Amino acid sequence: MRTIDAGGRQIGEGQPCFIAAEIGINHNGDMELARKMIDAAVAAGADAVKFQNYRTEDFLSDRSLMYTYESQGQTVTESQYDMFKRCELSVTQLQELCSYCVSKGVIFFSTPTGDSGIDDLRKAGAPMLKNGSDYLTHLPLIRTMARSGLPTVLSTGMATEEDIADAVTAFEEAGGKDLILLHCTSSYPTPAEDVNLRKVTTLKSRFGHLVGFSDHSWGTIAAVGAVALGACFVEKHFTLDKNLPGPDHAFSSDPLEFAELTAQIRAMEKNLGRAYIGPTAAEEKSRISFRLSCVAQTDLPAGHVVRMDDIAFRRPGSGLPPKMAESLVGKVLEGGLKKGDCFSA
Repeated sequence: MRTIDAGGRQIGEGQPCFIAAEIGINHNGDMELARKMIDAAVAAGADAVKFQNYRTEDFLSDRSLMYTYESQGQTVTESQYDMFKRCELSVTQLQELCSYCVSKGVIFFSTPTGDSGIDDLRKAGAPMLKNGSDYLTHLPLIRTMARSGLPTVLSTGMATEEDIADAVTAFEEAGGKDLILLHCTSSYPTPAEDVNLRKVTTLKSRFGHLVGFSDHSWGTIAAVGAVALGACFVEKHFTLDKNLPGPDHAFSSDPLEFAELTAQIRAMEKNLGRAYIGPTAAEEKSRISFRLSCVAQTDLPAGHVVRMDDIAFRRPGSGLPPKMAESLVGKVLEGGLKKGDCFSA
């Protein structure tokens, strides 16, 4: 079975689903809020928390570009540059957050936007990298991620099959080995008709790498369904309070919702069980109690030649099963049977 080691945690086939709380920029540039969010994510059952250690100038130069979002019950339009700039994390802050996560027993990883960001994460001790959907076509960065030797997660929102193939090829040709593809729909929030969970199985069969799900939909049903389809990794936006100011809080899961998500995923994993065809231990006991045996329909004397109408099928299943009935026809009874007695071979 294929697995990837991320900070001592095995991710992949045969392992519990890896559940990541996407804090992203929901810390609003406040380190105390960031630490509280880590604490809440751990309490809600997250295996990891993810941040973003971008540099705004890596992807924005036009300060006139605006972004409109819902926050605190109002529609807000502001400069993209200003919005991202106030949530940047310094190298020192990354190191502090990574250390804090280690102390709390949760895995820290992040989304860089340049080679220096990858270096910053390696220095901080992050055991894994994440490439966002907006950067899927940034093949030079993906190659640098591959060369880092760290497990890498690629989100595939907005992507064509060709986009994904290019990214996977770039990663592999640069020497990368440990890769997880996340099915993702880049709509915030994603309506149910656009979730398209069947892409999870398509990605697995098409690219041969581990596959997960980056969930931007309301509720838990999509993430739980993704796990049922084989997703080994689930990521969902996380906030302490949906009413905090900022672009992502309103559609993020709060601690109660995230705890419900993790509980439902763990319950789904128990229900999925194993693919082996055969009775469970409990069913082995039930086979005798619930199944049927071939028994005498009436009292039958010794020397009687068994006919089909001499045979009835009754519980328990401790005797010959009904599928053996035809083999009994024509046999001569060595000893008599009382009504209800089991036939023997």
